[in-house]
Parts: sequence; structure tokens; C-alpha cells
Amino acid sequence: MHITDESSPSALERQTTRKVLWRIIPFVFALYVVSYIDRANIGYAALQMNQELGLSPSAFGFAAGVFFIGYFLFEVPSNLALARFGARIWIALILVTWGIVAALSAFVHSALQLYVLRFLLGAAEAGFFPGVIIYLTCWFRARDQATSVALFTAAIPVSYLVGAPTSTWIMDHAATASLSGWRWMLLLEGVPALLGGIACYFFLTDTPAQARWLTEDEKRWLGAELAKDHVARPDARTLTTWQAIAAPKVLLLALIYFIYQAGSLGVGYWMPQIIASLSSHATNFQIGLLAMAPYAVATFAMIAWSAHSDRTGERQLHSALPLLLAAVALGATALTRHPIASLLLISTALAGLYAFKAPFWSLPGLFLSRSTAAISIASINSIGNLGGFAGPYLVGLAKGSSGDPSSGLLFLGGLLLLAFLLTRFGRFAVRAPAETIAGVH
Repeated sequence: MHITDESSPSALERQTTRKVLWRIIPFVFALYVVSYIDRANIGYAALQMNQELGLSPSAFGFAAGVFFIGYFLFEVPSNLALARFGARIWIALILVTWGIVAALSAFVHSALQLYVLRFLLGAAEAGFFPGVIIYLTCWFRARDQATSVALFTAAIPVSYLVGAPTSTWIMDHAATASLSGWRWMLLLEGVPALLGGIACYFFLTDTPAQARWLTEDEKRWLGAELAKDHVARPDARTLTTWQAIAAPKVLLLALIYFIYQAGSLGVGYWMPQIIASLSSHATNFQIGLLAMAPYAVATFAMIAWSAHSDRTGERQLHSALPLLLAAVALGATALTRHPIASLLLISTALAGLYAFKAPFWSLPGLFLSRSTAAISIASINSIGNLGGFAGPYLVGLAKGSSGDPSSGLLFLGGLLLLAFLLTRFGRFAVRAPAETIAGVH
């Protein structure tokens, strides 16, 4: 992990940082891959499911997006529960619950049943992402957080790299007389969450002080470093829970994240059908392979851009510029029908969308203390994730009226341009004592 201090890091610093990185990041990364496969595999299921269940484009868009209604309603309560019970127990429970719901989705026989289970899946998964973000602040210094978050959230594009060929291969090869290929896919891909929940209970450690895998010297060094980041500001004022949620800067970040999610998931859920519309002869598995390319580009861009943000210590411009890139690329995608050009532009758009993510989650640290981070980050993520309902649904409406899922991308590009302006010119750094938030009651 990058160290921004100009002095040479000590052997204890290098040893502790490396040990924490390799203990925590690969595990939460794997869990997030499972999470995103279970929420996004409906996009591949749609290649068979829509016809079998008789779903219209708008009905599929609603089914894809209603996940985020459940997510919105249950995310803040879930994070309050995590603060009470600890990450080890609560994240394990989240995983087991969503694994069960994901597997049950294989047995739906109507649009209404699909809507209900997608809503419940969102409710079950709510709290996982912001919970892990808060968990990382318990283990990584502020100077390393953009990189640690990037390494964790790189699981999103990687989940598509893994999920695209896996999901479509299961659909093409696992069909039986009793269950269609898309049903087998949903059933089998729900199992890893159940296993991950069990592993989580035995593997996660809530705080460095409880870590048997750290030496006493490592615990003391890490505790002292984290304490430096979390020293309360003497000029800070205390806010209630509602005030922390309704703080103007928190609401602005929530709006930006809403627009971002509309663009990101509007593309993600519909991309298999967008690719299918470019080639009438591709099999499901071939569509899955083609869908891997944009996410390979996005993974590289995400990690490289976040590491650059950590090296420079700059967050706001590193959040804004990727949104501008994504806006231009999505708008151009809507205006071309050439398969190769479309795939290159979608790759560029996703590179921008995923490069945005880690620097953005460092913005709250410019004006929020750690004591408000759990509720504020959960609020931003919860409100913002409603864009995950709006994006897929708007693309579905556009496809229903034009017959082409790409037609909704021009509108999403315009929204991302607005998000760029809000991010670029928003005032997130603390400029006066009255703007500093210290605590939640």
C-alpha cells in the first residue's frame, strides 16, 4: 500500500500495514464479488427469463431496480445494528440472509414474485457495503483509505469478469426438464453467500486490539496511528443523528451518488441486452465473454486512478473528472451502432464510472469526523442507491418506446454531466469551524 509520509517507513510500519492488508482486503473483496454477482446476475438471467416470465422491458427494468428500494429502506438501520453487534456477527448474518433470498429467486413464476424477492434481496444486503467501508476505517489510516477502498470496490468490475462467463455458461449448460438454465444460475450463485457468511463469523476481527494475528507491538503501533486520524477537533459541534443525515454536504454527496448509480447500474444491468442487440447470432456465453472486456478495463482504471489520488492527496478533482469521461462516452455510445466502437465506448464509460468510486468515498472525510461516518456514509449510500432503481427503469422505458436499450444511454450521459458539475464545484473541504461535524447521539 502507498505511504504518503515523506520519511522512510519503519520496518514495523511496513510489516503491520502489509499484514493488515493481506488479512482483510482479499477476504472482503471476495465477499463483495459474491454480493455483486447476486445482485447483477438478473441482467444475464434476462436473456432467458424475460421471455419465460413474459416480462416487458419496463417490467424487467422495475425488477432490476426494485432491489434498491429495499436497500434504501434498510441500509441505515442495518448500519446501526452493525455498530451495536460488531462487524463479525452482523456481516455474517447479512451474507447468510441474502444467500437464502438469492437462491429462492430461482423459483419465481411471475413478475410479482420476482419483484418481492428482488426487494427482499436489497433489504438483506443493505448495510454490507457501508459496513465494510466503516470497518476499513478501523484498520487503515486516512492516508491509505482511497487505495484500500479501491482494492475492496475493485470487486465490482471483477464480479462482472467472473459473473459474466460463469452465469451465461450455467444458463447454456445446466438446463433440465424441471429448471431452466437461468433458474439453475440463480440457485447455484446463491450458495457462495451462505458459505461466506459462515466464514465471516470465524475469520473477521472487529478491532485491532482483538487481533490475535497481530503482535503486541503491531497492535500498539496501529492503534496509535489510527488514534492520530481520529482526534476530535476542539472547534467541532455535536449533531443529532437526523442532523448528520440532513447536513447539506451529506445531501449533496447523496445526490451525486444517486446520479452516479443511475448511470453505472443503468449500463450494468442492461449491458448483456445491449451487446445482444449488436449481434443477433451470439450465444449467451459469447455475450458473457464480450461483457468481460469493459470490466477488465474498468478494474485497471479504478485501481490506477485511486492510487494516483492517494499519491497526490487530492480527492475532489479525482472524483469529478471520471464522471465527465463517463458522460461523454455514454452519450457517444447512444449515437453509434458499430459493435466494436460501441464496446470501446462502453469500456471507456465504465472506466470512468469505476475510477470515480474510491476518491468519492474519501470526500466525506474532508468534513466529517469518524464518529459521524457510519450514519453519514450509510445515508449517502442509501439515498444514492435509489439511482440504482432509476437508471435501469429509465433505460427500460426508453427501450420500450424505441426498441433499443442504447437509447436510454444519452439521457444517463446527461445526468452524469450534471454529477460532474456538482462534484467539481461543490465545497466539501472544511472552511469554517461551524461546518465541522463531530458526533452523533
